[in-house]
Amino acid sequence: MEETLGKDFLVRGMAWGGKLRVFGVKTTNLVEELRRRHGTLPTATAALGRTATAGAIMGAMLKGEEKLTIQVKGDGPIGQVVVDANAVGEVRGYVDNPQTQLPSNELGKLDVAGAVGREGHIHIIKDLGLKEPYRGSIPIVSGELAEDFTYYFATSEQTPSVVGLSVLVDEYGQVMNAGGFIVQLMPGVTEEEIARLEQAITALPPISALLDQGETPEGLLRWVVGDDIQLMDTLDIVFACKCSHERVERTLISMGEHELKQLIEEDGRAEIVCHFCNETYVFERPQLEKLLDQAKPKPIQ
Repeated sequence: MEETLGKDFLVRGMAWGGKLRVFGVKTTNLVEELRRRHGTLPTATAALGRTATAGAIMGAMLKGEEKLTIQVKGDGPIGQVVVDANAVGEVRGYVDNPQTQLPSNELGKLDVAGAVGREGHIHIIKDLGLKEPYRGSIPIVSGELAEDFTYYFATSEQTPSVVGLSVLVDEYGQVMNAGGFIVQLMPGVTEEEIARLEQAITALPPISALLDQGETPEGLLRWVVGDDIQLMDTLDIVFACKCSHERVERTLISMGEHELKQLIEEDGRAEIVCHFCNETYVFERPQLEKLLDQAKPKPIQ
């Protein structure tokens, strides 16, 4: 399967005769779009980008109209990291404090753990079309995020997994490359095969270095599991937000007559900014007055 030039995409399949389920993804454009929209500084870019990369893969594990939300709530300066993803490759996200920037860690890398914090929880909420969404929650174990998602799969989904996530920025803060993989162990994996996988992970060069050399998502997976791999399909990964002028109008109407009237009297206009895409929706007084009419209770006939 050849890479589509410039596009972000995900590959998925099986390896080792069905004993491993594998996902590899390139998210460079997605993470750069998030950086551009939210004006994130490098440490915040890496935290949001790693979470969005994990979200893209976890979304690909869903079906149909299913979707999920990842909430990383640590005690670090970045505040909350939130990512939405769905089964068709659409991802969006934001951080509470996009201007978070810390000195490099002892390995000379972006200090994502310092930004996220080492105390707190990661919550995964899946909308599977049932009455109640599925909720999984784990304590933050490292704050580097790949290890945290590994822990999530092992404890909340009882699926031993290996997670690799990477975001590389240049000296100007722009995203040079981003991507990652998730390899999940299926029933029947032997102790020897687990040891082999562990050795491959230990010997794996930095994901950012591999992507920098032009490695594809499939290539990333081959570094981890070797050539015994059967890819099933690919999925384009794109930034997408569900907000719109009409949705914001409905939100304003839902505030009710009293709240809208107060808004008109005190401010004379409304400026609503979408958390996820940073799009601004402006409503001047005449528009708000029309919405106020719609918010008034209708007389019973």
